[in-house]
Amino acid sequence: MLKYWLDVSEKIQHERFLARIKDPSKRWKLSPMDLESHRRWYDYSRARDAMLAATDTPFAPWYIVPSDDKKRARLNCIAHILSSIPYEEIPYDPPKLPSRQKSKGYVEPKLKHQVVPQRW
Repeated sequence: MLKYWLDVSEKIQHERFLARIKDPSKRWKLSPMDLESHRRWYDYSRARDAMLAATDTPFAPWYIVPSDDKKRARLNCIAHILSSIPYEEIPYDPPKLPSRQKSKGYVEPKLKHQVVPQRW
């Protein structure tokens, strides 16, 4: 069993919450629970510390992932997960792509539906 705690510093959490308040595209991410967790930072920190101490075992240890930088945190976590799972390469025999059937007179019709504008 692999258990990860994504650890965000008080400063970065504060900055992320402010960004969510200011940016209309991020407002949906800020919940009443987030506001309460901001207010009760030290209560939550004490609870986290107690939970980690009570549930960290040799069979299922906690792994702390520094997460102030989200991209690095994700990459480090993925790399750790992959390095923790035994891997054995499986031989691959590529399939042969069959020939397409003949069209037998099929003609692609002009689309009568709304087509999404191609921006890129």
